[in-house]
Amino acid sequence: MPQTKFKNMSYLIKPETYKPLLDLKETELGIKKIKEFFQMNLSSELRLRRVTAPLFVLKGMGINDDLNGIERAVSFPIKDLGEANAEVVHSLAKWKRLTLADYGIEPGYGIYTDMNAIRADEELGNLHSLYVDQWDWERVVTAQQRTVEFLKETVNKIYAAMVRTEYMVYEMYPQIKPCLPEKIHFIHAEELRRLYPTLTAKERENEICQMYGAVFIIGIGAPLGDGKKHDGRAPDYDDYTTDGVNGLPGLNGDLILWNGVLGQAIELSSMGIRVDKKALKRQLQEANEEKRLNLYFHKRLMEDTLPLSIGGGIGQSRLCMFYLRKAHIGEIQASIWPHEMRQTCKELGIYLI
Repeated sequence: MPQTKFKNMSYLIKPETYKPLLDLKETELGIKKIKEFFQMNLSSELRLRRVTAPLFVLKGMGINDDLNGIERAVSFPIKDLGEANAEVVHSLAKWKRLTLADYGIEPGYGIYTDMNAIRADEELGNLHSLYVDQWDWERVVTAQQRTVEFLKETVNKIYAAMVRTEYMVYEMYPQIKPCLPEKIHFIHAEELRRLYPTLTAKERENEICQMYGAVFIIGIGAPLGDGKKHDGRAPDYDDYTTDGVNGLPGLNGDLILWNGVLGQAIELSSMGIRVDKKALKRQLQEANEEKRLNLYFHKRLMEDTLPLSIGGGIGQSRLCMFYLRKAHIGEIQASIWPHEMRQTCKELGIYLI
């Protein structure tokens, strides 16, 4: 599918003969219904209660997430705290685990929240925006549940909520035909690499996702057989080095769906069983980041004052974009886009909010 790379490093996929199936009013109503329906189903499937989340946290406590470890957090000084710096959250993986402890949540239950963030280093395009909105969720688990089998069970519950939501959209708008398969396909990142050894990680995702429609790739963050990672992960929330299926490492993964409008796979969720003390020390050592053990979050974990957990994030705008068959995330959310991108989108019939 044609792409345009702009001088500011943003890019635009230009789907051929794209025509929105919904007008602006229908789109806004669809967004509202999808968000209400999906979060109700997610909460029911995973036994989650809704909590209020922060937009920013204090810098230097180890609470903010580092994502791939290279993204800059948006920060600002706080006058009434002696100019101490706060950071806009990247996501809430660590904050949620602290909250599970504060609320005294029992195993088998958890929390979810609306996470809003700003990621200033994103390369803007059809799927990437400065503004990030997702459902962040976290659930307490037992030591016996820290397995690949339990990870798959949890993924299947989330995917069931996705399938039900797609049918709800079809009932609202019959012109939007369901396309999700009945079941999601599981594959380890190393198995995927062996299947397509000459392709890049993203090309592998496209191949496997076009074949199955919905795929969960296990083991994101650890080096694979060729010494490269399928994708980056911060070393202090997901457990990506514990032995998983067939002796392959990883208790985490990415949920991806085939987007027929864009002709490529899109990541809808990143999730995993979180590090315990052993995994935290091992992954920090491998990442040369053992200094983080002196931070507040990491001390709490090493002192056994945080529960074992599983958690992740599910992109709200991306999910709505998928269900409503939109070509650009800017058709779902209000954000800032390069002038050239706005002009090109207008010419293509892609109306950015």
